Amino acid sequence: VPKITVVIGGSFGAGNYAMCGRAYSPNFMFFWPNARISVMGGPQAAGVLAQVEGVTKKKRGIQWTKEEEEKFKAEVVKAYDREGSPYYATSRIWDDGIIDPADTRR
Repeated sequence: VPKITVVIGGSFGAGNYAMCGRAYSPNFMFFWPNARISVMGGPQAAGVLAQVEGVTKKKRGIQWTKEEEEKFKAEVVKAYDREGSPYYATSRIWDDGIIDPADTRR
C-alpha cells in the first residue's frame, strides 16, 4: 500500500509523525503552498529558546533587556517562517514538491 502524504496546513512536532511525516518514509510527500513544517511553530520556538538564552545569560551574570529578548525572539520567528516554508523544503528536495490545492485529487 503506497503512503502518500499531503501537508495542507501546519505539520509540527509529534503531529508530523502521527500524520506520516518524512520519518515514516512516505512514498510521496507533497505540500500545499500555505503549508508549514518544523519541530514547532515559530512563536513557540522563540519562547522556549528565549527562556534557555535568558537562563544562560543569568548564569553568566549578563543582563538581558526586554528589547534584546524581543529582538532575539523576532529573529527566531523570522528563521522559522523562512525555513518552515514549503518552498524552502522543496528547494532542498526534502519532499516531492508543492501542488496547487485544486490539483490535490488528480
